[in-house]
Amino acid sequence: MQQAADIRPAELDYLLALARQRSMESRSKLVQIIADLFNSGASILSERERALMSDILEKLVREVELDVRARLAEQLAENENVPPHIMKELARDDILVAKPVLMRCDLLRDSDLIEIVHQRTSEHQLCIARRRKVSAVVSDALVEAGTDDVVRTLLENAGAEISQATMEYLVEQSQRVDSFQEPLVRRHDLPDTLAKRMYLWVGAALRQHLVDGYGLDPRALDQVVEKCALEGAKEMAQVRHAQKGSNAAQKLVRELREKSHLNAEMLLKVLRQGEIQLFEAMLSEWSGIAPSALKRLVYQSGGQPLAILCKALGIDKPTFTSIFLLSRVGRRDEQIVDPGELASVLKLYDEAASDTAHSVVARWRSDPDYIDALERIEETKSLAVAS
Repeated sequence: MQQAADIRPAELDYLLALARQRSMESRSKLVQIIADLFNSGASILSERERALMSDILEKLVREVELDVRARLAEQLAENENVPPHIMKELARDDILVAKPVLMRCDLLRDSDLIEIVHQRTSEHQLCIARRRKVSAVVSDALVEAGTDDVVRTLLENAGAEISQATMEYLVEQSQRVDSFQEPLVRRHDLPDTLAKRMYLWVGAALRQHLVDGYGLDPRALDQVVEKCALEGAKEMAQVRHAQKGSNAAQKLVRELREKSHLNAEMLLKVLRQGEIQLFEAMLSEWSGIAPSALKRLVYQSGGQPLAILCKALGIDKPTFTSIFLLSRVGRRDEQIVDPGELASVLKLYDEAASDTAHSVVARWRSDPDYIDALERIEETKSLAVAS
């Protein structure tokens, strides 16, 4: 049986020679080569070579310049072949080095993250609070040791698990820290009892302000304030339950993508089944456009953004046509699409160059203001036609 493709002796000697040199250029070159080896997959390295590369890499992360370590951390952040203790070393480094590792590395254990929370800076804590998934025990550590900004960031992270006891504590703290209130009531996992408690004490504070500042009769205010608070709690509970369904859709979409099932055929299938929320989540994940911005693009009058988006994603014309027609139904419960609108958007799809479509979609990913500009242009056109 043939051995996996080993590094040739001459190449290994070259790496060892680089490791012995002290110049910045040599160390930088060695870091890049080793990062490339790990990123190309473990199969090209024998066990002996992997151990050697790990040993060299471990020494390098302590010796090379900051900017070189930062480049190395960026390249290895999502690599599962790197020894976990090296990733932990990078995660404990200066924030310029640690940031991509703290936010994206799945090799870090909860115990590693908790140690960093207690021993490193608030910037390290913020990165941990933004991870795609944060366990309840790590959340507890962040709440215990973090600043108000760290806690607010954690509350805004839908992928963070927060225990019941910690949630109750944060609800109480939100009486003192106003910035906790909005992200708390928007969390899908906030129990309705705690949401009701928040609305009632906010209502009580408002009542006292009106009594003290304006001399109003407290008995006359009690019934009104309590009614408004309870109605607000009920409405926000409905919003949170809707968000919970949205989060479930996003989780399913991520699983589909990981299994390579996220494609045009699946997109059209869920749309035909009337699963609008799942369709939007899938298209958002596939395109890399934020969900709120994605909705505005898909349902914009005329359908031009949707045509550009489908062209950039490589969705063929028949599939795009079906998506366009079905999405118009999802937009305003329409059953019939204007033939002129359909002809216009199909013409745009045919004429749009793929590279141009890719450039526009890249702009949408990074600049929501560009979407606003498009919408203003469409509004101006409509007004001009009407006049």
